[in-house]
Amino acid sequence: MTTLLAQGPDWISFDTTSFVQQFWSNTIDGLAYGAIYALIAMGYTLVYGVLRLINFAHSEVFIVGAYAVFFTLSALGFGSSAPGLSVGALVGDLALAMVAAMVVSGIVAVILERVAYRPLRRRGAPPLVFLITAIGASFTLQYLIFIWRGANPEQALIMFRPEPIFSVFGTDVDNQQITIIVAALLIMVIADVFINRTRLGRGLRAVAQDPDTATLMGVNKERVIMLTFLVGGILAGAASLFYVMKVPSGVQYNGGFILGIKAFAAAVLGGIGNIRGALLGGLLLGIIGNYGQTLLGSAQWTDVVAFVVLIVILMVRPTGILGESLGKARV
Repeated sequence: MTTLLAQGPDWISFDTTSFVQQFWSNTIDGLAYGAIYALIAMGYTLVYGVLRLINFAHSEVFIVGAYAVFFTLSALGFGSSAPGLSVGALVGDLALAMVAAMVVSGIVAVILERVAYRPLRRRGAPPLVFLITAIGASFTLQYLIFIWRGANPEQALIMFRPEPIFSVFGTDVDNQQITIIVAALLIMVIADVFINRTRLGRGLRAVAQDPDTATLMGVNKERVIMLTFLVGGILAGAASLFYVMKVPSGVQYNGGFILGIKAFAAAVLGGIGNIRGALLGGLLLGIIGNYGQTLLGSAQWTDVVAFVVLIVILMVRPTGILGESLGKARV
């Protein structure tokens, strides 16, 4: 005990000065990370809202999209240094990489639903079997990628060099942060409109609220479930582009594991099964993690602080901050 106390100042300290000085930079960078968490979290919350299933394999759906981004951009000539492209050409290449990631992640998500989960539904398997299957599917996909690409991360891909665009309270906001935050928010708004304003979205919410009644009213339940996995995969594919943009050397066979857990935590924080809750939870988790690492003086505290805050909030509000299920979401 004495040893632990003696070592205390070396492994934890409260650096309030740095926290105040870096408050706005941590906030802006946290929003960028949080936007990535939120996009992935929406996949978790959609599947849970419709099936009451925690799809732990969603993290591998995401990392497959990251590989699609890597191979697409590598084929277009991107490498360890920023290419000298015009703005129009760069936007076109990044859009192509995003579409490729969305398609690949969407296909993997649909295959996962058909192979792993649909047979269980037809046999009336209990929820625990679905949970175990999801964990097994996650490890299966992870190690299939390991066999294919090995343990080492892919080489770093630099899409463009971050350059300051404007300042907020003396803190520079660069083009990379703006791109991630604005594009991710736009995608999330489109997804929210799709779920709340379109016919397919209404069918999805109907199945989430009462699958038996929805079926009697002519809604194809299996088609809606497939659509749910497809949309979740598409959102994960979009997130993978921003992830590779933010973490150029992050494409690795197990690279989605921790990020997937944090995205799931974001979904729970905002209210699992709530689309807008996933957005709020992701942004909050990104900001809180950045605050924690600065206040406690080390990046190793990022995830610890974020999860401690999650636990505290759930103790006060077990259903999450918004706490409204997909089936009961307001139109």
